[in-house]
Formats: sequence, C-alpha cells, structure tokens
Amino acid sequence: MDQHHHQPGRDPLTRRGVLRAATASAAALGTAGMIASPAAAAAAPGPHGATDAPGHARPGRRRVPLDRISIQLYTLRDQLAVDLPGTLAELRRIGYRRVEHAGFVGRTAAQFRAALDDAGLRATSGHAGIPQPFDADAWERTLADAVTVGCRYLVHPWFGLDEQGQPIRDPERYRALARDLDRAGRLAGRAGIDFGYHNHQLEFVPLTDGRTGFDILATGTDPRNVHFELDLFWTWRGAHDPVDVIRAHRRRIRQVHVKDMDVNASFADLGDGLIDFGRVFAQAPGIEEYIVERDDAGTPPRSPADALTTARVGYDHLASLRY
Repeated sequence: MDQHHHQPGRDPLTRRGVLRAATASAAALGTAGMIASPAAAAAAPGPHGATDAPGHARPGRRRVPLDRISIQLYTLRDQLAVDLPGTLAELRRIGYRRVEHAGFVGRTAAQFRAALDDAGLRATSGHAGIPQPFDADAWERTLADAVTVGCRYLVHPWFGLDEQGQPIRDPERYRALARDLDRAGRLAGRAGIDFGYHNHQLEFVPLTDGRTGFDILATGTDPRNVHFELDLFWTWRGAHDPVDVIRAHRRRIRQVHVKDMDVNASFADLGDGLIDFGRVFAQAPGIEEYIVERDDAGTPPRSPADALTTARVGYDHLASLRY
C-alpha cells in the first residue's frame, strides 16, 4: 500500500479532519473529483456533538465481547507461509479464539482445519471471491471447503476496479455484481453459511448516475442473502463516516474490519490512529464479529514480525475498550 503524504490541517483528530485526510488520500490514488465531498457529513453533528473527535473512545460500561474478537489472517500472511502451526498457536496465546481466513496457506481445507484445531482456534469466517462470470458449481465447491473449515460466514472480499485498473463508474457493473452476490448468498444459505460483502473505498466513488456502488449493492441484494462486513478504515478512505453507513444499513452490518488510520490516511495499529472505535460500536449493537486487520503488516518498511505486534496490540485494544 502506497504511503500518501497528506499534511493534516489544524483539526486532524476531528471527524472533519479524518474526512479531509480520506479525501486527500483518494486524490493521491488518482480518484480526485470522484470521491464524494465530505463537507455535508463533516458539518453534521455526531451523537456527541459537531466536534466529536474520532480519537480514543470515552470510558463507558459497554465492551467488546472477548469471544467475538477475531483477526483477518491476511494480516499474518508472511508468518503463516513460513510457520502455520507456530503462528496460529501464538494467536491463541494472545487471546484470540476465532480467525477469519483468506485462503488455506497451501493446504487443503481439511488440513487447514486440522491446524486450527491443534491451535485451539476456529475459522468462523473466511474471504472467498464469487466466480466471475458466476459459476454455481465452482461456488458450491468453495462452500464445501468453507463447511469443512467450520465457517459460519463467508465474505466476498473485493470489487471496484475495471480492466484498466480504474474505479468502476458504470452502475450496470454494480447491478450485475449485486445479482451474482444474491445468487451466491442463496446457495450459501442452503449450506448453512451467512454470506457477506466486504467493502473498500471504491464502493463509495460516485457513479455516472450519481449513486454509489455501495448504494446499489445494498438495494440490489436481499438482506436475507447478503450482509455487509464493513471495513471501518476503507469506509473513512471513501470519505464516508462509518456511523452514517451503519445508521443507514443497521441490520445488515454484522461484521466489521477494525483497522486504524494515521494522520496520512494510511494504516496504524489499533489505538495509535484517529478512529474512535467506541463511537462506531455504540451505533452498531448487532455486530457479531470484530475483526482486527492491518493490510500492510508485513510490507516494508514493516517487518513480518510486526504483524504479530499488530495482532497483540489489536486484541488488547479491543479487549480493554469501554464505550
């Protein structure tokens, strides 16, 4: 992930400041003019007033249930490739009881499940892209693997760039995806799996009809077939406040990717960045999984060992959070 050299203004810790950072980073990605203006969202007061700061959460009585804290294993991809059993065992020592897989690290589904069992972990969720064009037989095989691993959730992880690497702005492309997601979700339900969609910032790029891809995916899929795994970092990067998205789609946000954002709108370990997770969680009591992730955990200048630090800091932050 490229680093973006946004110079924060005087209010980097406010809701407005995070949206400014998100918009500036979007421009650095070459999407200037296509990311929605944050002005209206920034001007609207949050539940604690217009100057509500997305820094650290306020003390409160509510907490994240420990048995709902998970981690996306993509964060530890380098360590897993070198030492699958040792890395899984370390995650259990940190306190994790569940994980979200992103493939099986060169193992079969059965072998991967055995490694999880040995470590005392459950892969309650996984990322797996639906076939494009949609192929029901291929998807059924993916679902069979997910059942073998023990997944309760399976999530489509990525969409939004065209064949030239540019943000998709054709609404019909999103409508076609919505139809395929719905089909995938129906089949997943028959297999006993809840199917979801994971966003990045691209779903919030305005399309040629003025809507966003996220809008189309939300209205074009049946809530019984498709829920949303809201990535809090990428939602901010799309110049949208996750609280606003949750309020608009409250019953469909069942999982969240919990990753923090620094003042340059790049990644940070939980608690080291700008996002007030307590403020977000307070608006989403129906969250069933809080999934720690950091996309650049093993990318230079960070070393692979930094990913375990990310995992430990993330778990401890969520376990100690009160809001």
